[in-house]
Amino acid sequence: MAVVRPFKAIRPTPDLARKVAALPYDVMSSDEAREMSDGNPYTFLHVDKAEIDLDKQIDLYDPQVYEQASKNLNQMIADGIFSQENSACLYIYRQVMDGRPQTGLVGCTSIDDYLANAIKKHELTRADKEQDRIRHVDICDANTGPIFLTYRAQAAINNRVNQWMEQHDAVYDFISDDGIGHTVWIIDDPAVIAALTDAFARVESLYIADGHHRSASAVQVGLKRREQFPDYDGNEEFNFFLSVLFPDEQLYIMDYNRVVRDLNGLTVTDFLERVKERFLVQEHLGKEPFKPEQKHTFGMYLHAKWYKLTAKEGSYDPKDPVGRLDVSIMQNNLLQPILGIEDPRKDKRIDFIGGIRGLRELEKRVTSGMKVAFSLYPTTVEDLMSIADAGAIMPPKSTWFEPKLRSGIFIHALK
Repeated sequence: MAVVRPFKAIRPTPDLARKVAALPYDVMSSDEAREMSDGNPYTFLHVDKAEIDLDKQIDLYDPQVYEQASKNLNQMIADGIFSQENSACLYIYRQVMDGRPQTGLVGCTSIDDYLANAIKKHELTRADKEQDRIRHVDICDANTGPIFLTYRAQAAINNRVNQWMEQHDAVYDFISDDGIGHTVWIIDDPAVIAALTDAFARVESLYIADGHHRSASAVQVGLKRREQFPDYDGNEEFNFFLSVLFPDEQLYIMDYNRVVRDLNGLTVTDFLERVKERFLVQEHLGKEPFKPEQKHTFGMYLHAKWYKLTAKEGSYDPKDPVGRLDVSIMQNNLLQPILGIEDPRKDKRIDFIGGIRGLRELEKRVTSGMKVAFSLYPTTVEDLMSIADAGAIMPPKSTWFEPKLRSGIFIHALK
């Protein structure tokens, strides 16, 4: 069973919601955050990327950054930009991208479900990034960014959510600068809240779609609070973390592409010959970059040319849920054996480009210093769930979900 419970959200006033709402902290650099926040004192980047209010030379993990985040959050609350709900509610958060909606339920999920693997993971986390968010959540005493969860769609939940949207007015309804629509409804009826929490109690598993570092750090802060308050009874807010839960049928995963700085000492000719050992290589003659349209095909941009790569039979195990992923095929047959990238989580020679940036971004990166780029077919939600159910781990940077949840619309206080 999955525990989903209402909470007293700290949220922006309706007239400022558009200005407050910000992309997640981990999809932009500090310089990009400074540019995005220019002229907007309300943006939540002042909390989630608090280094933008400090000297540019400051280390991102300097204690001053976390103190500034807490200071900014408390000041925004004091200034009336945010206020807290009087009673515990659930919320509906609908996003529309290119005419395609996805509608999630906002509530709090249990750190005990995470620890018991009722909230399933499919990625490893990096210690430095996890520690960063632990310090941020701990010092802010709040979950400032929601965890993106999914579950196998349930008609009972869908019907309740759709009925509420049809019968009630939204509290927020705006379009962000990137053209994404954001609409929020407050579910404040105790009977409807009870019906939804009961429905989720019959959901066997939740799955982290996006936010492994945020969820891991939220759990660690919760455990730290339990040590600080050994007489806790399990109902305290620190036992739960902020989540948005979407039915699997509504999710959209984009490609997550790769660029590599060098050819590992190989000439272009030698590199191509090595690639041909595991892939069928065809030069792409179209004017547009090669975008894979099916699994086990890849685009490669090298020496100002695009190529289509098709994985040869025998280069992967079709029965292995992890090994048959395109990201695994790329790693196991090219990145590791040819380019020498043993651990893509740590190797500084590789970088990852979310599909939202387009394939021209790959050409741009190669032109400006990288050596080769690869476009991939997107991982599916079914792949994600089957791997998580098997207790296995995806290679890093396997999924890029769009649209991204905005931070600052909901804050969950830990006390």
